[in-house]
Amino acid sequence: MGLLSFIFLLVICLLQGSNTSLVRLNDNGYEGIIFAIDPRVPEDEKIIEQIKDMVTTASIYLFEATEKRFFFKNVSILIPNNWKENPLYKRPKHESYKHADVLVAPPTLPGRDEPYTRQFTACEEKGEYIHFTPDFVLGKKEKEYGPSDRLFVHEWAHLRWGVFDEYNEDAPFYSAKSKKIEATRCSTGITGLNRVHKCQGNSCTTRGCRIDSKTKLYEKDCQFFPDKDQTEKASIMFMQGINSVVEFCNKENHNREAPSIQNKLCNFRSTWEVISNSEDFKNTTSLVAPPPPPVFSLLKIRERIVCLVLDKSGSMNGFNRLNRMNQAAKHFLLQTIENGSWVGMVHFDSTAYIKSNLIQIISSKERNNLLESLPTTANGGTSICAGIKSAFQVIGEIYPQIDGSEIVLLTDGEDNTAKNCIGEVKQSGAIIHLIALGPSADQAVIEMSTITGGNHFFASDEAQNNGLIDAFGALASGNTDLSQQPLQLESKGLILNSNTWMNGTVIIDSTVGKDTFFLITWTIREPIISLWDPNGIPMRNFTVDTVSKMAYLRIPGTAKVGVWTYSLQAKANSETLTMTVNSQAANSSVPPITVNAKMNKDTNSFPSPMIVYAEVLQGYVPILGANVTAFIESNNGKIEVLELLDNGAGADSFKNDGVYSRYFISYSENGRYNLKVRAQGGVNVAARYLRHPLNRASYIPGWVVDGKIEGNPPRAEIDEDTQTPLESFTRTASGGAFVISNVSTLPLPDLYPPSQITDLEATPVGDEINLTWTAPGDNFDVGKVQQYIIRISDNILDLRDNFDNALQVNTTDLLPNEANSKETFAFKPGNISEENATHIFIAIQSVDKSNLTSKLSNIAQVALFIPQTESDPDESHPNSGISVSSLVLLVVGSVAIISIILGAIICIVNKKKNSRRPRTGF
Repeated sequence: MGLLSFIFLLVICLLQGSNTSLVRLNDNGYEGIIFAIDPRVPEDEKIIEQIKDMVTTASIYLFEATEKRFFFKNVSILIPNNWKENPLYKRPKHESYKHADVLVAPPTLPGRDEPYTRQFTACEEKGEYIHFTPDFVLGKKEKEYGPSDRLFVHEWAHLRWGVFDEYNEDAPFYSAKSKKIEATRCSTGITGLNRVHKCQGNSCTTRGCRIDSKTKLYEKDCQFFPDKDQTEKASIMFMQGINSVVEFCNKENHNREAPSIQNKLCNFRSTWEVISNSEDFKNTTSLVAPPPPPVFSLLKIRERIVCLVLDKSGSMNGFNRLNRMNQAAKHFLLQTIENGSWVGMVHFDSTAYIKSNLIQIISSKERNNLLESLPTTANGGTSICAGIKSAFQVIGEIYPQIDGSEIVLLTDGEDNTAKNCIGEVKQSGAIIHLIALGPSADQAVIEMSTITGGNHFFASDEAQNNGLIDAFGALASGNTDLSQQPLQLESKGLILNSNTWMNGTVIIDSTVGKDTFFLITWTIREPIISLWDPNGIPMRNFTVDTVSKMAYLRIPGTAKVGVWTYSLQAKANSETLTMTVNSQAANSSVPPITVNAKMNKDTNSFPSPMIVYAEVLQGYVPILGANVTAFIESNNGKIEVLELLDNGAGADSFKNDGVYSRYFISYSENGRYNLKVRAQGGVNVAARYLRHPLNRASYIPGWVVDGKIEGNPPRAEIDEDTQTPLESFTRTASGGAFVISNVSTLPLPDLYPPSQITDLEATPVGDEINLTWTAPGDNFDVGKVQQYIIRISDNILDLRDNFDNALQVNTTDLLPNEANSKETFAFKPGNISEENATHIFIAIQSVDKSNLTSKLSNIAQVALFIPQTESDPDESHPNSGISVSSLVLLVVGSVAIISIILGAIICIVNKKKNSRRPRTGF
């Protein structure tokens, strides 16, 4: 087709971003918001009504909080397929669980009802989704988390504008300039008491907080209890449950001292400063009239309707494309598509051919009938629109309204007329999934998949990379219970010479094993296939399809847990063999381990860096300690391998959140790239992390009323560091395709500086300050930097805004380590007097061999004083009476102390005073 026209490039650029939300801002109102009720939630129509009430009230609160700028205009509520029918429930169009903005789902662990936003990207970048539990939506957790409508606005700010919490449960207190210990909050106008409040049964005790000898802050059990009656209006990102709070912290009242997550990740900017910098804010003005109430649509998930639209044009004869397409399509029809689904098939070249009307898959009979409809020859031109219109016809014969139906379009060709049916596609309500095969697949169809909420995959002509089978395998329905979805355990391939072997193992862990499916493909001659279960018993009875050059075996029942071993012996030179293994959850009540992969953008222009993300979870619980590897395949099949890390450094925003990340900058050419991720966990190496989720709503421990604490129900107790060891497992997943442009073929200078240090920590030890951080690389997170520049100041904003003028620390002896190593350095602060400053603030810049400098690190701080504790007039203990003997001893001791003090005063008066000198250090 030649180069894509400017108009299509512009549209694609405007649509870029891998966040799957369909929300759009129209005349100050948010449209397309999706609340999705998880299939595991027991049917309760009160949930639907409570969602409506929550959003309606939240819309007014949001409108006022954003200076009459934003409100919720329309909301879709996705209702699970296993709930009863209701004439009010309509069929979804593009709405699906994949695009959900709010999930109403069971808690991460029993009793853990804290609302949270899944957010693992940088400041100002959108989050993934909000998670509310049914009990929270039903209003059963209002005491602990405040009114649901206000909390929804708090979480919406996370999700939409990429702001963070103005509290920090890992650092709930800090040493303030006032030389007092303050609760981490914004604004400091929020009043309350710091207390240890313990209850056992109906008996509660309250006492003042003691200072921890190591941290010089309050002890672990100390909590901040806000006053019930307040006048302070900010901030929603601290504790929106306080009645007076109706605003976000702004530049004037923002607490930059506090070690909040907002300060750390957003460079000490207030939440309102971040929101004001958003595209939403820039593209709107305040309204005069109040907003209308939200409009709600009730949508019920129905049986799946899929039409395969397969390219059989002449170019499909090259590179074994036709047969590879058939292998992948057969795997989809045999294993991926769910029972109960309706499936049809269309072939196209310069015209289109309906090969199968919709058939509902009930058993293997229907699947085998569809296998017979796959194309056997390839010739002619390419008419993508003809294929899509025929698919509309196939679907429309049974479902006149084709809303929510799916078209899986596979093409390898260029078609100048493809853009002509984009309008019809957009209006149809159908979802277009694009599988682009080879370097010349039409670019215009990317827009079709984007505007309809579909997936976009790319497979090169390098068959050993298994891209086509991976793409079709990733098209399992996201609208069913996770326990019913096929998961890919293995996907690999090799090019071999005759009589050489492809050997490997596949781990079946205890969370999977149902409907396990082994698929082997070849390109020339059938190999010798050997497969043994964990007990060493050989597996026979592979079904061999000599026409499509594939063999497959379905393990009946639940496959044995353990290591399965395979050996494939090639019987021809330059033979390409692939092995793919899928399985489902072994038990519907035990969530399987999953991996999901994505890039931070769908389109990008060189030399801007990209970020790879892979999320490894069991249910909603993060998996730590996995070995996660990304394979990024370029347009012509070249693969770049990246080890992904969950270390809270470089591209990884949060440590130990189950999201493994890395920068990608190795662009070899323009065009499509494909992402594939492999996650592997060893015995007792990987672990479930049972900590409370990040970016969760602030738990309100209680209120101060008339000077007394009224406690709320305690939060579910759990050891914050508890990790449950896991057995061995393997997973692979496709992260879809992305497009790169403007890659230069000319030699270029060093374009990439070291990545920003984001985990700098400072600890006072004697008269020194110890620093630790994760080493960046010469090019973001690869290689080794040339040097570190460390500077200190007694003013946090001066250090941030005038780093080059701050006092520099001597780092002559500091030799940088390789990227992602742990760095340590100790220094004596010097030149900053305790009398002139309350804190030392420290920051680092890295410099590479080309003299490129990184962004300024997060700013660490050390207090230069021992903080004062607050008075505790109400301290109370059980059995706190004092004996007479104790009272006598107290009086005698007091007299002795007074005598000593008087003597000291007389001594001082009689001596000549020495001039006082400033002290340095601690």
